Amino acid sequence: MSIRELTPEQARARQLAGAVVIDVRQAHERAGGMAEGARGVAMGELLADPSLSLPSLEQEIVLICQSGRRSADAATALLAAGYTRLASVLGGTAAWRAAGLPLVRPGADDAECDFHDRYSRHLLLPQVGEAGQRRLQRSRVLVVGAGGLGAPAAFYLAAAGVGRLRIVDDDVVERSNLHRQIIHVDAATGCAKVDSARERLLALNPHIEVEAIQERVTSGNVDALMDGVDVVLDGSDNFPLRYLLNDACIKHARPLVYAAIERFDGQVCVFDAGRRRGQAPCYRCLFPEPPPPEFAPNCAEAGVLGVLPGLAGVMQATEVLKLLLDVGEPLAGRLLRFDALGMRFRETRVHPDPDCPLCAPGRAFPGYIDYAAFCAHRG
Repeated sequence: MSIRELTPEQARARQLAGAVVIDVRQAHERAGGMAEGARGVAMGELLADPSLSLPSLEQEIVLICQSGRRSADAATALLAAGYTRLASVLGGTAAWRAAGLPLVRPGADDAECDFHDRYSRHLLLPQVGEAGQRRLQRSRVLVVGAGGLGAPAAFYLAAAGVGRLRIVDDDVVERSNLHRQIIHVDAATGCAKVDSARERLLALNPHIEVEAIQERVTSGNVDALMDGVDVVLDGSDNFPLRYLLNDACIKHARPLVYAAIERFDGQVCVFDAGRRRGQAPCYRCLFPEPPPPEFAPNCAEAGVLGVLPGLAGVMQATEVLKLLLDVGEPLAGRLLRFDALGMRFRETRVHPDPDCPLCAPGRAFPGYIDYAAFCAHRG
């Protein structure tokens, strides 16, 4: 016996005639809107013991989900359990909505409705779900730099619902930034980058907090900037700041998500030695000393393909989300290099240095140094 499929209009008519409509989606899916008059019972709960929700085998039952697939499967299972008057809504709640039939949002205020609408695709992922999305909502990320790397990374972190972004940069928007620093617009030329970034991020997601700090990161303020953060995203473009952030992350036991770009090439890595001494490397394990300046020109000197920092910044945002959610395999101990011209990726293992002056097991934090002098006197 095949399961009868009803259009939303037919299902509504049967409901008004006395049929029981059951929405078999998960609670977070129903929060975005469900057919008026339907009862919400998740498919797993319904099939575990149908008699709790449907005591009569002869009751006319119309099942609905998001697209019609789960409801048809649930109806087939109920048919095997002895229920005889079953139907599934063709096209599910999406078709019900498109037909202009009445929807309700059960027990949710405007903020909850926004949460379930905005992050609906995250909520469907088992690796995220509602618990993971709430975790992102409670998280704080320090984004150092609102330029080529920080711009795309901050955009995606804001869109993903990371609840607090602390963005630090002492620069102003210049027209030469706009081909790659997509968080800024032409009208923001001359404005502080952090203010421009804050405005755009809140326009994208008004339910997060964005701290805009127009300062240069130094040994004197880095501890305060690190206060309360879960992850640090390095969007800097100079070696003194990279070493400073590395050392601060070791001191405060926070993971550092690093990237660097030049012309058509980029690299991304996660340094988590602060939390995993002897197991994960730090930036100094990879680069004990900075290279001579002629081997590490910045974008203003060497140029950069505009999309390149977007690619690297999105990878950084991905690593931040994985760290916050504790899912997948972060790039800790793995340097991912890519060549955009050839679109080739290469991974290199990075091992912790047992004699590293900063992250060797049991080694006390030696204090911050004069990073500009350290970098200037090399090579």
